[in-house]
Amino acid sequence: MQANFMIDLGNKSQVPIISFSATSPFLSSLRSQYFFRATQNDSSQVKAISAIVQAFGWREVVPIYVDNEFGEGVIPYLSDALEEVNARIPYRSVISPEAIDEEIRRELYKLMSMQCRVFIVHMVPDLGLRVFDIAKEIGMMDEEYVWIITDGMTNLWSMIDRSDMDSMQGVLGVRIYIPESKEFDTFKVRWKREFVQNNPSMVNAELDIFGLWAYDAIFALAMAVEKLGTENFSFDASRVSESARTDLESFGVSEIGPKLIKALSSTRFKGLSGEFGFINGQLESPIFQIVNVNGNGERRIGFWTLKYGLVKRLNFTNVTGYSTSKANLGTIIWPGDTHSTPKGWEIPTKGKRLKIGVPVKTGFSEFVKLPPCTGPNSTVVPTGYCIDVFNAVMEAMPYGVPFDFYAFENADQEMAGTYNDLIDQVVYGKYDAVVGDISIIANRSFYVDFTLPFTESGVVMVVPIRDGSNKNAWAFLKPLTWDLWVTSGCFFVFIGFVIWILEHRINEDFRGPPLHHVGTSFWFSFSTMVFAHRERVVSNPARFVVLIWCFVVLILTQSYTASLASLLTVQQLQPTVTDVNELLRRRENVGYHNGSFVKGIVRRLKFDPSKMKTFNSPEELDELFTNGSANGGIAAAFDEIPYMKLFLEKYCNKYTSVEPTFKTDGFGFVFPKGSRLVSDVSRAILTIMEGEKMKEIENKWFPKQTNCPNSSTSISSNSLSLGSFWGLFLIAGVAAVLALIISAGEFLYMQRDVLCIPGISVWRRILQVLRNFDKKDLTSHTFRQSDLKERSCLDSVQIIGAIEVSVEASPNTNCPPSPSNSDPIDLSLTFFGEQGSPSTDNNLGSTTSPEIEI
Repeated sequence: MQANFMIDLGNKSQVPIISFSATSPFLSSLRSQYFFRATQNDSSQVKAISAIVQAFGWREVVPIYVDNEFGEGVIPYLSDALEEVNARIPYRSVISPEAIDEEIRRELYKLMSMQCRVFIVHMVPDLGLRVFDIAKEIGMMDEEYVWIITDGMTNLWSMIDRSDMDSMQGVLGVRIYIPESKEFDTFKVRWKREFVQNNPSMVNAELDIFGLWAYDAIFALAMAVEKLGTENFSFDASRVSESARTDLESFGVSEIGPKLIKALSSTRFKGLSGEFGFINGQLESPIFQIVNVNGNGERRIGFWTLKYGLVKRLNFTNVTGYSTSKANLGTIIWPGDTHSTPKGWEIPTKGKRLKIGVPVKTGFSEFVKLPPCTGPNSTVVPTGYCIDVFNAVMEAMPYGVPFDFYAFENADQEMAGTYNDLIDQVVYGKYDAVVGDISIIANRSFYVDFTLPFTESGVVMVVPIRDGSNKNAWAFLKPLTWDLWVTSGCFFVFIGFVIWILEHRINEDFRGPPLHHVGTSFWFSFSTMVFAHRERVVSNPARFVVLIWCFVVLILTQSYTASLASLLTVQQLQPTVTDVNELLRRRENVGYHNGSFVKGIVRRLKFDPSKMKTFNSPEELDELFTNGSANGGIAAAFDEIPYMKLFLEKYCNKYTSVEPTFKTDGFGFVFPKGSRLVSDVSRAILTIMEGEKMKEIENKWFPKQTNCPNSSTSISSNSLSLGSFWGLFLIAGVAAVLALIISAGEFLYMQRDVLCIPGISVWRRILQVLRNFDKKDLTSHTFRQSDLKERSCLDSVQIIGAIEVSVEASPNTNCPPSPSNSDPIDLSLTFFGEQGSPSTDNNLGSTTSPEIEI
């Protein structure tokens, strides 16, 4: 109240008001440019306190504060800071400044009945010491209790007698850090000497932080005044109203005030309390020292800074960023003289216990199993996978949550409704939560909150397995698609033709009657599949083509073999149905879990309700499959993955799962809308799922069968397509075409004289070139010496014929006749003839001297 009055007075007179003791955050809301706070705002310490809470993982904190402006001012800021670190305030303990010991004791007993054991005390030392004395008296300074005091007490240690600290053993505190300096040590000696001279009876007086701020504030004001000079400190009385009746109303306006606030705002220096300077009328954010009360004093265990968080010492060379790790703090001795960190909560002797609803199941008891119950309102001790997961999650919670299980059953000990009815009990307030095989689906989330799922999610279709091995006569065709079969066949023919073109004139193995040509070419090409070709390849282009083609055939045959082996193996586990549309087309019966939301999914797949059957247990499902759709059974079943995994583990040799899988969110725990437990339980679920505990629970309730094949093996096997091999065919095709082009170019170059004979039609020239192509190339090294003698005789005949043609040649031709390239033309072309033993009548020519007969 006094500070507000002085701030208002400073505004009217335009005189700066400097306070070194007004710590209330409420004063900051006034936003007066003439108010300078030469002390720290109480709210500046809440970040340091919340960092300590976060470091030790405490999730609930109870503030204990005095019922006045000093106590209430920091609570909103403390609440926001704790919320940022996921800690909440379940209760606020307010103690009057005039409270008697009995009232304090009653309030502390109330705190003892709660589960939270972390308390933050914000009050002046006199009242705070009384609280700690009574807390020690009733046993609240023992193990598992955490007490943190604000700087309202730690900054005034000099006012606390050391003997009074016996009731504060193990308490943590935060206070402003005062850096050590020679100036500070010299000032303390001078001040204490002066103080003792004026107050001889007070020998243990200590200078606190408020005295240092006062000294630095006066020093800052003096520096500001020096900047302005001393020529004018008068007040302008012209603005005072003539009707002013009091001295306060007759105040004038300072003429130097606006200049003085600018000088104060720009003043910076290193004072006794550290770096001193005003930013928007406030001191800069300080460094807080964290202390631990032990013995007759306190021990420093660390620091907190706005930039780096918790640090063990003020050496920032190895600090990379903001941290709230408790490893950055020194050893702490907690209440009860223990080094064991309190968990921050305790199950109270009196308090509300959560009522947990549990479904009553007749099948799939591995998930939830209930003993015989005495009534719907009696507690039960269920077992099962979901129950063990929930118990493990509760043990991993950062605080205790007492609870009891209640069976959702009627008088006949049957489930009193559907799963939706069970969830509605949470909405109505009968249960505080529901635990079991509860599926997370969208329409339920409008009324309740779910935790994170703790099981695999999805709805899958399960069908029987049939033995499909050795029952398909055309199974050998399935490894390759039809386009790959056609492409492969065409390339075998093409490669055979290319090899014949390249080898026909120089290789005896590729000569003979026409049918022999065709047979040899196809035999050579297709025998490369098993690398059984016996014909020699003598030309280098042909060898190049065969080399590339054998590489392609090797990859193709190996891929075919692997695909066929895989196909035949998978066919032994062939499902009876592989598609939902097949079920609809054949009008087969399908099954779903009784009472499950899966019924809605099956209906959306357009199955007739008369074709939908229900089951309650794995045994019932197996019986429905055994009967078959024609006998009132089913051909396929739909259910969530956890149920079907259990079913397939029991009957792994008879059934399998097939695509598609319909997406769902799995099993989760149910809590009321807006429950604070949801986030904490979800984090605990993540904790146990990342550890070994979840695997232990799964192995306990779902042991792996060692005598079963993997039921999750994919049923389908994709055939190899042309898209996987077109690159190989492209390489082989380019190589073959390139070899053809080179070989054809060489041959046409050798036949250039025939192509340039004048007076002959193009058709006759082509026929002569083809006739020459069908003849042996006797210049090749592949033929015997006798062939060379025969060639000499033929050359003589060709020369005689060439002379006859040269006489009749036209004088306008561009190709002058010569004895070596002018042969008589024979219009009767015998192609593909037997050229193994040429005669002088029919085979009068060679490649180098083309034969032309008339």
